[in-house]
Amino acid sequence: MTFQCNRQETSTRNGRIDRCLITVWILGFAVVGASAWSQSVCYGSPAQGRIEGAVQLPSSAENFEAYAGLSGVLGRNYVHQDVAEVVLSAYRQLSTAMPEVRYVYGETGSRRGGRFRPHRTHQNGTSVDFMVPVVDQQGHSVQLPRSMRNRWGYDIEFDRQGRYQDLRIDYAAIGEHLYQLHLAAKAHGMDIALLIFDPQLMRGVYASKHGAYLQRHLPLMKKKPWVRHDEHYHVDFKLPCRAL
Repeated sequence: MTFQCNRQETSTRNGRIDRCLITVWILGFAVVGASAWSQSVCYGSPAQGRIEGAVQLPSSAENFEAYAGLSGVLGRNYVHQDVAEVVLSAYRQLSTAMPEVRYVYGETGSRRGGRFRPHRTHQNGTSVDFMVPVVDQQGHSVQLPRSMRNRWGYDIEFDRQGRYQDLRIDYAAIGEHLYQLHLAAKAHGMDIALLIFDPQLMRGVYASKHGAYLQRHLPLMKKKPWVRHDEHYHVDFKLPCRAL
């Protein structure tokens, strides 16, 4: 932790006052005074909304990467700044909890929000797709195969046992990820509003280390979504968004 003094002059009736605004740097992020540090403002809901001051998630880091290298160039990885902090905080914890897994996030939203085809939500910077981590026949963690042919992973179909070709879903890695996401959200004064994942496959997540915790704290979508959500799990974060 370091401190930095930013001097400012303020006009008064009797002259000018030289003030020192203390900036506190923690983990590379600045908090100035007592004001909210986030530059993002979300409006409406994930299904009908927009956002101002959205930020882009990094395309890659030590233990994660975007589903497609062009996602940043195409502007399809924007989120609310608080959501970005939660996502990155969870990945930092996962680098210790699951060091062998390189996670992949999917689509999030556009810079200004609004309609985000082909998704029905992802409109106000509070939604993130995460591609399922998988293991090979030897049980080694590998990444979901992604290319233009399978729409960067979104067209992959797992069977009811969570298998695709010679790969199977790594339920332990998903469970740990969701657990760390929820802890990070609570630490940032937020919560998870909704989780969308195939209910049959979710049984495997509930059987993992943090399954009981996830059943208590994460609201899994009960009605049938318009697409199956087997190759990725969708998370909506709960934020105080303004009305449209």
